[in-house]
Amino acid sequence: MTELGAVTRARAAQIVAQVRTGGHSLTAALLEMQPTTAALDARDWGFVQELTYGTLRYLPRLEVILRQLVARPLKATDQDLAALLLVGLYQLDRLQLPAHAAVGATVAAARVLDKPWATGLVNGSLRRFQRDSTALLAQVTRTDDRAALQWSFPTWLLNRLQTAWPDDWQAIVTASNTRAPLFLRTNPLRQTRAAYLAELTAAGIDAEPLPDQPTGLRVLESVAASRLPGYSDGRVSVQDAGAQQVAALLDCQPGQLVLDACAAPGGKAAHLQELAANQLHLTALEQAPARLVTLREEFARLGLTADMHCADASQPGDQIWATRRYDRILLDAPCSGTGVIRRHPDIKCLRRDRDITAVVAQQARLLDALWPLLTDDGILLYVTCSLLPDENDHQIAAFLTRHADADLAPISADWGVTTAHGRYLLPTAAGSDGFFYARLQRQRSP
Repeated sequence: MTELGAVTRARAAQIVAQVRTGGHSLTAALLEMQPTTAALDARDWGFVQELTYGTLRYLPRLEVILRQLVARPLKATDQDLAALLLVGLYQLDRLQLPAHAAVGATVAAARVLDKPWATGLVNGSLRRFQRDSTALLAQVTRTDDRAALQWSFPTWLLNRLQTAWPDDWQAIVTASNTRAPLFLRTNPLRQTRAAYLAELTAAGIDAEPLPDQPTGLRVLESVAASRLPGYSDGRVSVQDAGAQQVAALLDCQPGQLVLDACAAPGGKAAHLQELAANQLHLTALEQAPARLVTLREEFARLGLTADMHCADASQPGDQIWATRRYDRILLDAPCSGTGVIRRHPDIKCLRRDRDITAVVAQQARLLDALWPLLTDDGILLYVTCSLLPDENDHQIAAFLTRHADADLAPISADWGVTTAHGRYLLPTAAGSDGFFYARLQRQRSP
């Protein structure tokens, strides 16, 4: 086994530990780890990402297996070792790598983590799983653990999905455990979709047009953004197909005043401006300073304009952006993220059932604060990447009871699932992530 193979496993274990016991998001943990991976080339770093995403994607299942192999929980100071065991199990259970390579490199990774005393534990545990996996899994009897083994979802979320989607939950969970497809949005201000598709073909990248998105493409292989022709020139962006539905639903026209209340990283706001030939009077808000920097960089890359503010949209007060009245408002609301778990598998580890109540309250505050900023006959589009009714249909129903001047504006489409107050896109293996959309129109004052 090579030293490099041990390093990749060790780095993956450190990232998983930061998420699993440190409470970091996977995105933040990957960024924090990158400066320590100078010796890794793009392929090796890609393998680190595969190990971290995959281990977190199947974490509920892998943790059940780990409990069968290690009777006593490891010390708080050894959670990197627990993460290493989970990374090793992922290689054997899901990637099905050759055992001699996976086990040997993972054992060696214990030394990279400065825990040479644990090499016997790692080797013995992984060898036992390799040898006795069928018998070990047959010994699991707890209902919750059996569900975790089969579905790799936390019990609380599995229960919520089963209640909300009695006919669809299995398909939702299965799709959420897959790798997300790669979707692109071409920039019509820089290049036509047909021309860009030809450029991809010339570069040896297979892609196909999205039938319901005039600038959308689905790439039929995994490609880093840096490999996409014209990415640095602003000719193309990475954006899920479901996120691309927002622009059509908001239906902005050149010259309108438009507010994106939770704009970073900027994909949806940029799409609005691209389709309006950069002629919207667009205001974009972002509460987190670091994310505002990302938003500015994205608009600069695409050659687009917007009036940007570091602001909490639920606290308009007398800020300059709150003195305007907008024809269109986009509220891409903070949510549980349960529709995008395949892109953010750390949600399975970081989110708790009790978190939903706080998220719902935050969404309601945002809706109530933004509603007075909408013009008569204006449209507010409420969007979440959640599949839970409390954040979606129930949220909109409660809003309508609080605001007599609000009406639902119908969503006419041949995609998704219609509900009493909006429309869902459910995640599918080859299709979009999970989203909810509701259009709210403000009645004209008498």
